[in-house]
Amino acid sequence: MSESDDKLADFLAPGIGAEDVPALFPLLRGRELLRAFTALFHGGEANVTVRLLVLRTLGARSEAPDWSPQEIREQLAFIDPVKLDTVLGRLKEHGLLAWDGERHLYRISPTGRKALAALSTLLQFEADDGDGLGYLTAQLAAGQAMGRVGAEELGHLLSRLAELKEDFDRAVLSGSEHRIRRAADTLDSVWTWVEKGTEVVRAITDVAELDPATHRLAQAVGRAQSAMLRQAGIFQRALNQLDRDRVHLGKSGLSSSDLVAWLREQPIDRLCALAGDHHALPLRGQFLQDGISLDVAEFELLERERAASEEAPLPGASEAPATDSLPVEREDLGPLHGWRDQLAALDRPAALPDLVPADDYAESAYRLSLLGLIGDPESAALDGPAAELARLALQLQVETGLRALDHPSIALISEGRIEPLERSR
Repeated sequence: MSESDDKLADFLAPGIGAEDVPALFPLLRGRELLRAFTALFHGGEANVTVRLLVLRTLGARSEAPDWSPQEIREQLAFIDPVKLDTVLGRLKEHGLLAWDGERHLYRISPTGRKALAALSTLLQFEADDGDGLGYLTAQLAAGQAMGRVGAEELGHLLSRLAELKEDFDRAVLSGSEHRIRRAADTLDSVWTWVEKGTEVVRAITDVAELDPATHRLAQAVGRAQSAMLRQAGIFQRALNQLDRDRVHLGKSGLSSSDLVAWLREQPIDRLCALAGDHHALPLRGQFLQDGISLDVAEFELLERERAASEEAPLPGASEAPATDSLPVEREDLGPLHGWRDQLAALDRPAALPDLVPADDYAESAYRLSLLGLIGDPESAALDGPAAELARLALQLQVETGLRALDHPSIALISEGRIEPLERSR
């Protein structure tokens, strides 16, 4: 086991070896490349910048890749010679520079070329990276062009799309015009890369050689990109709503949004100067309504305290009264019994205007409504005085005409008559 393996074991839990962690396999397999990056980026920012400058300068001469020490000193004459020798020695020691002892020439090693290519790609997308999507999409497109699409590149792209989608949703939910416009600007910067990524993912999903897991991951990336493309409409609707709710400051043409934007541009010292001693002044309450304030204060200071101090004990327990001692309200069926007996005594036809009217309107209407039960089989099948009335051997005949009555409560009544069934036959 090498010294680096011993140091790596110090980071692992007791009883766990590097071979027990599958995630370490790709890193250990590429340890030579990792050592090269360690040599480049170890130390302070100035040291790293000078190393990268030297390596990029030596790798930029594509027509003559070999460099003599004298050519290097002349090309990098602006660097201290002692410091330059130290940088060249470090790059050579860690395999980024190859030294040809026979010809006494330096050359960028294959590992150094890989590091330069990766660094060039990163720097190329730094200016217009689309908030991280440019480089990730470029890596995915390169893998697709070479026929080597990995789940790791798709996973990185999917994660970044999910992060942007969450940021956009939070901006809309916040209701802040500043956050929504900033998120809309971010969407504009990533729009081109989302469209290019959609084309790449469409080409990837058409490849039949992909394993199922990678194919599902590519489909998830496609769905996330489609959701990102729909985000522009969401931003526009949110901005339209903000425009409707914007408050305009008189007839100046300015709005509250203009005021907020101007305040955001001012430095802290200017804002402090504008504020002055205003924050120490008491708040004037012209916007308060005195009547409502007095009512609330009276409740809080008096009524609430009075209600809290009052004692309201529950009454003592008592036995429930017996049900047989409770008063029962009985229905007065006297008018029904009297009307039933009067109808049962009929032995000849009687006209409705002569038979139905009683002393008042209510009883007269009650009598006329009970006549509809005569001859009803359903009512006759029941028990009680109403059923007895329905079983009377009578026949009701109502005509369309009306007769005027000399009655204090009834002006008109329908013509008709009630006949015993024997006589009607």
